[in-house]
Amino acid sequence: MSHLLFAILSLLSFAALLEAQWKLRENVYVIESEWNDETPAKKLELTCNTSDEALPVYWKKGTELIGTGRTLIAEVKEFPDAGNYTCLAANTHEVVSYDFFLISKIDSNGQMIRSILKSYKEPNRTFLKCEAKNYSGIFMCSWMTENESPNVKFTIRSLKGSHGDVTCSSPVAHTDKSVTEYTAQCQKENYCQFAEEHQPIEMFLEVIDEVEYENYTSSFFIRDIIKPDPPQCQYAGTNGTVTWTYPRTWNTPKTYFPLTFKVKVEHTKKHENQEYDTDEQSTQIPATAPKDKISVKARDRYYKSSWSEWSSPCR
Repeated sequence: MSHLLFAILSLLSFAALLEAQWKLRENVYVIESEWNDETPAKKLELTCNTSDEALPVYWKKGTELIGTGRTLIAEVKEFPDAGNYTCLAANTHEVVSYDFFLISKIDSNGQMIRSILKSYKEPNRTFLKCEAKNYSGIFMCSWMTENESPNVKFTIRSLKGSHGDVTCSSPVAHTDKSVTEYTAQCQKENYCQFAEEHQPIEMFLEVIDEVEYENYTSSFFIRDIIKPDPPQCQYAGTNGTVTWTYPRTWNTPKTYFPLTFKVKVEHTKKHENQEYDTDEQSTQIPATAPKDKISVKARDRYYKSSWSEWSSPCR
């Protein structure tokens, strides 16, 4: 009876260990830690990966000796508990195996607490933002961090099961004052610009800052994230006509991929703006002062995705 009870307790303990962690990749595990003072640390049973059961081994965390023998019970709760746990041979001091633990902060409801990335103002509370200049299947994803995280690492990919394969470049950092923005160019393979989309793209961003782990997702159709480049425009002062051309990066033929436009006149003396909507590539505006600024922006005519940025001044 005692042996049966011991076996049941061992199975329950093993199940608890499985719930406490999940494998990110080979030898790297994420520990979900409830981020409060009351919840106890997760107890993890580590096993030295050696076929020689008679080999004497010991364990180190960093440079600190923390145990001997093939198994080690580690308690992980906060960031100092995470990191590399290494098993070494006692006679040669060579590394036999290791386990690296990351911590993911969760609340009392089991939801991940995310704090590494900084959200964009538009769209509201967006951490992973993706935009496409056209319907080629190429899009750019971006995210931001505070500059206080110089060692943060990222992996961006599409989720398994997402319709169609997506490949992404390595992230590139752009630092501006207190914020660093990272961008990665992605492409949906075998994307047909003339076909209707039926399955969304599911993008998945993993963030590791030292020993802290977070992830972020974004789900969209290409049509939802279209944001054309600004048109190129010019102003004819003799008759007050503004003309413009489609962005060079936009799809052709334009009869199949038409844009709609908005023209803005910024009056320097009146301190007010006037805007004109049109589907054409020119419009005539009332007389303007020499210092008034005129610019144009564009959007997909049939799908209400994002407007482009305003063009450079037309004169």
